[in-house]
Amino acid sequence: MSTLLAMVCILVLCTMPATAHAGAGDVFHDCDVCPAMVRIPAGHFFMGSFDGEFARKDDESPRHAVSVPAFAAGRFPVTFAEWDACVDDGGCRGFRPDDGGWGHGRLPVINVDWHDAHTYATWLSRKTGHAYRLLTEAEWEYAARAGTTTPFYTGACIDTRQANYDGNFAFDGCATNTGVARGRTTPVGSFEPNSFGLYDMAGNVYQWVEDRYANDYACAPVDGSAATIGEPGGKRVLRGGSWYGNPHWMRSAYREGYQPEKKDSDIGFRVARLL
Repeated sequence: MSTLLAMVCILVLCTMPATAHAGAGDVFHDCDVCPAMVRIPAGHFFMGSFDGEFARKDDESPRHAVSVPAFAAGRFPVTFAEWDACVDDGGCRGFRPDDGGWGHGRLPVINVDWHDAHTYATWLSRKTGHAYRLLTEAEWEYAARAGTTTPFYTGACIDTRQANYDGNFAFDGCATNTGVARGRTTPVGSFEPNSFGLYDMAGNVYQWVEDRYANDYACAPVDGSAATIGEPGGKRVLRGGSWYGNPHWMRSAYREGYQPEKKDSDIGFRVARLL
């Protein structure tokens, strides 16, 4: 009987439209050096890509309904200035990542692995008394889509006026082959936000999320929590594409799995907080 009830609940959820995002975009700070946070309302969405979506990967399926409780997400990826504040306050294990010669300030912090991201969230939690953490993968995609079902939160197409990626590549007939390839990170907030008020959810830097990586969603949670079952080796998930990537990787459903010790000049993170 419980199995039948669960199937009915999933069927009902799957026939409902995407949740409206009224009230999204309420921005707050928990301290003067803390990231700006945006309240993300509870809702539900379909996670993963459509069968016919251009450049779709097998690990983006099966597309499934997920309910996400309300939470707060970083308005931007964590910046070097915010990371430096952590180190200056005795946190983040004193680690100062290589900036590639590009500078600090409002540039997103790079060359940080999954463990480093956790040290920052731990420092924020201690400093503010609130529970900071990485976004779950479901939270990340829900927040990135912001009510959309198209490949990008910008619609069916994206271009280099909307995100920082390698514009020498095109996407499915879109005018994305602009020839603009900045070859480095840009200051956070350089492009328009999505409908939830979040910036850089496509391009600039990949973002670590909490989940273990699996090569499909067969066992993925449907309640917005992090996946704890994954492929052997303990890979973690990266989302969002980067300055180095082509537009295929900017899609809201796109995902990658890497060892949690992976560091690179196009990898950063953003934080979440319980409400």
